[in-house]
This record gives sequence, structure tokens and C-alpha cells, in this order.
Amino acid sequence: MAEARAQRRLTTILAADAVGYSRLMGRDEEAALRTLKGHREVIDRVIARHEGRVFGSAGDSVMAEFGSAVEAVRAAIAIQEELAVRNAERPDDGKMSFRIGVNLGDVMVEGKNLYGDGVNVAARIEGLCVPGGVYVSGGVHQQVEGKLSVGFEDKGAQAVKNIAKPVRVYQVVGVSPDQTDAVPDEDSFPLPDKPSIAVLPFENMSGDPEQDYFSDGISEDIITDLAKISGLFVVARNAAFLYKNQAVKPAEVSRDLGVRYVLEGSVRKAGDRVRISAQLIDAGTGYHLWAERYDRELTDIFALQDEITEKIVAALEVRLSAREQEQVASRYTDNPDAYDYFLRGRAYQYRQTKESAERAREMFERAIELDSVFAGAYALLSYTHYQDWRYGWRDDPKILDLALQTARQAVSLDRALPLAHTYLAWIFLWKRRHQEAVAEAETAIELDPNFAEGYAYLGNVLNFAGRPKEGIAMIRRAMRLDPHHPPQYFVSLARGYELLGEDESAIAALKACITRDPDRSPPHGLLASIYGRLGRKKEAQAEAAEVSRLRPEDGLYGFLVNERDKVPYKDPAALERYLDGLREAGFEG
Repeated sequence: MAEARAQRRLTTILAADAVGYSRLMGRDEEAALRTLKGHREVIDRVIARHEGRVFGSAGDSVMAEFGSAVEAVRAAIAIQEELAVRNAERPDDGKMSFRIGVNLGDVMVEGKNLYGDGVNVAARIEGLCVPGGVYVSGGVHQQVEGKLSVGFEDKGAQAVKNIAKPVRVYQVVGVSPDQTDAVPDEDSFPLPDKPSIAVLPFENMSGDPEQDYFSDGISEDIITDLAKISGLFVVARNAAFLYKNQAVKPAEVSRDLGVRYVLEGSVRKAGDRVRISAQLIDAGTGYHLWAERYDRELTDIFALQDEITEKIVAALEVRLSAREQEQVASRYTDNPDAYDYFLRGRAYQYRQTKESAERAREMFERAIELDSVFAGAYALLSYTHYQDWRYGWRDDPKILDLALQTARQAVSLDRALPLAHTYLAWIFLWKRRHQEAVAEAETAIELDPNFAEGYAYLGNVLNFAGRPKEGIAMIRRAMRLDPHHPPQYFVSLARGYELLGEDESAIAALKACITRDPDRSPPHGLLASIYGRLGRKKEAQAEAAEVSRLRPEDGLYGFLVNERDKVPYKDPAALERYLDGLREAGFEG
């Protein structure tokens, strides 16, 4: 009887193997096994996330199959990036690196196992690879070229053991054991080394959606109070508010945001009374550390917020410095009506339109009429003036000066208000007063060590001031504090990489921004400049066309003129390099 022919198929194989595993085992067997276990969890998770399948595993090596060469290389890069982060937290003699090889080839199938040259070549390419790197075969390179935001270095044809013909090998550029990912992975986060908390938006129990601004405002101000405490890690409002009106389990929030504790609650505002319930949950155990209900006069709202903050701090056993105690106890205003207008204005401001900015400005001005020393209202009012200048919403040549004057007023009224320093820094930047901008932005995060927006602004200021390495570090900090950060954080990150000459990392960050929000012109503009400077004409022109589509009132001429006049590089050469790239992309001016 004829023997059954083995089933064959064309597939992509990823081979990974630990470097120096025997050496680590000889030094400390238990530590090596723990490290390997942690690294394997990362590898297995990333492979599954990219729709791969592990079919072989022997100790410190892994074999996986992918239906897509693109996804296989993406997985390989993500594995090395995540392992680099884990290794960065370990002493030098405890680091464990992996080599990874990826091959597209014909394999034989036997049950769940794969055999043949397709597998063997992947293993041989992995053996050639540098620790912490990714090497791919010529077939894989042909499939993925132009589809990934990484470069490739041709290592030439390599003779490998037991394979008749030399194998063309390419190294993925920009992946090394000492380099963390250009675009932070938001799928999972390790817990910080201090109590970490997310304050979910309190549910509006009034039955009137128009009262959302009030319940949101209570939640946000609790976040603001907690964020001033250096002994806590507090996730930013933007990330926590993604769960608004969703039934979500604390454990899910914990995994998503990388925190241990979750505060949730509800607000009912009726007439001159307010009822608030709140509960603090340990997401790891589901245990309620603290829960309370309050029924108070509306005039007691500030004391009530203080009490909730104090209860959370006590439950988490966090010590406050004398300055932090004073900061947490400080209030925006003692006037409940002025506070109400402030909350309404802040809700309008988040909508980011010309009309909402006008309404926000009206609310802040009413708050100031009721409380002439309301620093928070002045701070947010200054930002509405900046928006009018930046986006051309008001035809007033002195509008940026008005923004500066208003921000200064906010700082003079309350020097301990982080937001006031941040907005003053931002306006100083656009006035090209870089040294003052850096000083104010640094003051903001000194006052609020959990201020994600403040770190992002500081990162931007440092980039434009010619200090991009520091700028990138600040923006990454902002991204960790706000895991679901606004897409423009990617533009800020890309600006830093571009200034450092790390163009591929900049391109990756800009593409991440466009994936999140394709209808913003800044990422397309910066991408057009980089492509233009690199001589990648077709891609540069495509991005220029996107800018024209998104800003038809400017066109190719108006956009370049606006960028030349407004983008605040301290170094004229950096500005000219940016503008030259735009000209190469087809912009005129």
C-alpha cells in the first residue's frame, strides 16, 4: 500500500532563542528560571496578539507559525521591544536577551508540528542574529518591504548549516537590546512602585444629561487633588474618562491602565443639595478598602471633596509632605456659583471647536465676575485666547498678548496651581521665550508629579528649545500617566525623534497618530517634511495631499507660510530643515 504523502504548506516561521541561558543558569538557577518564565510570558502573549501559533518550545527556544509575514515581523519587533523594557529593570548580570529569525518557506505538517527547510532556515537565521535583534530572510523582506515603519540592512547571502544554497539575510534596523520601543505599547503596563489609582467618572444620577458637567467636574477635581501627591501614581483624566457610561469591572481597568486601585462613585445634584457615594476598590482582590455616602448642602461641596481625598489617602496609607497637605487643601474658589460656571466652561473646552471655545470663554468670564481671584478660571481663559490665535478663530493681532497677560494673572493669583504654570509655559513657547517656557513647565510638574498634560507640554517645550532627548522622556512619562492619551502626543514624540535624526522612529510615531486620528493635519505635515527630506517623493507628495485635503483654506502655500511664521523652533537651522522638507514634498512659500 502506498505511503500517504505528507501535507505541505507555505508559511512564515519565527524562531527565537535565549542568549547565554546556560551561563545564567550556572550563576543562579532559580533567578534564571524566573526570568525565562517572565520573558516567555511576554513572547507567548505577543505571538498570540499577532495571530501566531507556538508549535515548538524547548527550554529557552520558541518556534511559532504566522499566516502573514507582516504580522510575524511585527511580532518579532514587539517581542524585542517589550523584552528590552523588562531587561532595563534588571542588573546587567541578570538580563536575558533573545535572538529572533523569521523565514517564509515551505513546511511539512504533522499534526500540530511543522518540519522541513522552512523551519530549519528560520532557526539558522536566528543563529546569525545579534542578541536583541531581528533577522529576516529575503523572502520575508520581499513580503514586508514598504509595509512596516522600520528599515532593513542587507547582510548579504549567508551560508548556513545543512542548507544547500546561501540564504539572503536582512537585519531589521532600529531593534537592539538597549533600545526601547519608539511607540510605547499600550496593551499592558507593569504596576508602578507606589500605590496606583484610577478615578473613574462618577455617574450622574440626576436623570438630566445636562448635569454631566457637574459629576464629571467632581471626578476630575478628585483626580487633580490626588495627582499632587508624590507618593501616588494617578492615571490622567483622559484615560479614566474613556469608561464614562460603561459597565466595567475594576480588574479590567487595572489591566488596561496598569493600576491597582479604582475609585468609582455617583453624584446626584438636586436644588441646593448634593448626594455623593464613593468606593475605593483593590482591583487585584475585589476588596472594598473604603466606601461612603454623603448627603450635604451644595455649599459644602469643597469640604466634601477634601474629605473624600483624605479618606483615599488614609486607606492607601500614603504620607503627605507639609507642602502636599497645603496643596491638596487648596481650592479653586470658595464661591459655589463661580465653581459651577468653571465646571461648565471646562466641559465646553474639552470639545475643541470654535463654538465650544466661545462658550467656554463666556463661562470662565462669568466665574471671574463672581470671584475676581479665581486663578483656575483665568488659566483656562488664557487657553481659549491661545486657541483663537493658533487656529485663527479671532482676527485680533493682540490675541496672543492677551493670552499671555491672562496666564500671568492666573500664576500671580495662585503660584501653586500647576495648570496656570503650564499654560503660561505654552504661551511663552509660542512667543519664542524658550528659557521662560522651560522654567514654567518644570514648575508645573514639580507641583503636580502626576500631571500627564504637564509632562506632555514640557516635552514639547524641550523639543522646540533644542533638547529633544529630554523632551522624549517627558512625553513618554505623559503617555504612561495617560495610557489612552490624545493622538497629538505621538506628534510630540515624533518631533523629538526627528530632531535627534531618528527618522524611522519619528515615522512610526506619526503613523500611530494617523491610525488613531487620520483627520489631523499636523502628523501629515511633519511626515511630509521627513519624507521630503529623505527623498521619498511619492510618500511625501501623498502626505502633502492629505494636508491640502484637511486644510483646503490654506493649500500648499498657506500651510508652509503658517508653519514658517508660527512653529517655535529655537534653532533657526531646525526650522529651515523642517521647511526644506516641506518644500521637497511640494509645499510652496
